[in-house]
Amino acid sequence: MGLKWTDTEEIAILLHEQRPDLDPLAVRFTDLRDQVCGLPDFDDDPANCGEAKLEAIQMAWLEEYQDALDAS
Repeated sequence: MGLKWTDTEEIAILLHEQRPDLDPLAVRFTDLRDQVCGLPDFDDDPANCGEAKLEAIQMAWLEEYQDALDAS
């Protein structure tokens, strides 16, 4: 089974791996939605996406981003 909108942590890790230098807070929700839908393992209905799900993904991605900054 592929990734679903509720797989917040897994999606955040993949997004961070793809763009480690990109501050997630600089990404618009429309662009974030497109990035998530473009992930190779993503297999959910784009219509099932809402602001709350995108915000959860963005916050999880921000945590990955900040952890990487703290580690360097």
